[in-house]
Amino acid sequence: MKKIITLALAVAALAAASAARADDPDDGPGFYLGGGIGEYRVTVNDFDDVTAAIERYDSDDTAWKGIAGWNANRFVALELAYVNLGSPSDQITPGTFAETETDGFAPYVVGTLPVGIFDFFAKAGYYMYETRTRVTSPLGTASSKQNGDDFTWSLGAGVTFFDSFNLRLEYEQFDFQNTNDSNALWLTGTFRF
Repeated sequence: MKKIITLALAVAALAAASAARADDPDDGPGFYLGGGIGEYRVTVNDFDDVTAAIERYDSDDTAWKGIAGWNANRFVALELAYVNLGSPSDQITPGTFAETETDGFAPYVVGTLPVGIFDFFAKAGYYMYETRTRVTSPLGTASSKQNGDDFTWSLGAGVTFFDSFNLRLEYEQFDFQNTNDSNALWLTGTFRF
């Protein structure tokens, strides 16, 4: 259902924004490439599905992403990102540590509202990922892999320099099913061609 709603909103936004700014030649279509670095935080408060002995997993790590996108106009863009959420690790019981590594691709629809020198934006998309979990204890190490795709959204603001370089600060929320909270704070830069 979320995928259908996201697609419908994307089509409506593209149509409305294209009609609103079709007469401005400076806001025409264009490709952009870039990347970013950020901090990813994940929290799991309830491990009832795993074992009652584990109470909480709360950790963060450095994350990074590569970005490619296409501006339909100044208000709407389609974006694809490779997102690596690092390797957050936390002690889950005395002497036992859990580490997760998550990476994958995320297509987004981006809506932008220019206000003076700032571009305020919102993004909605789906993160298609692989998570590798490793649990290390005095008894040894166990690992597992899981693939998934979950909804993600973000809000942020950017400033464009020299008509082609856009620097953005972005908060992103991941809707992972087995976590209580998963989010990232990004600093990204993109070049428009």
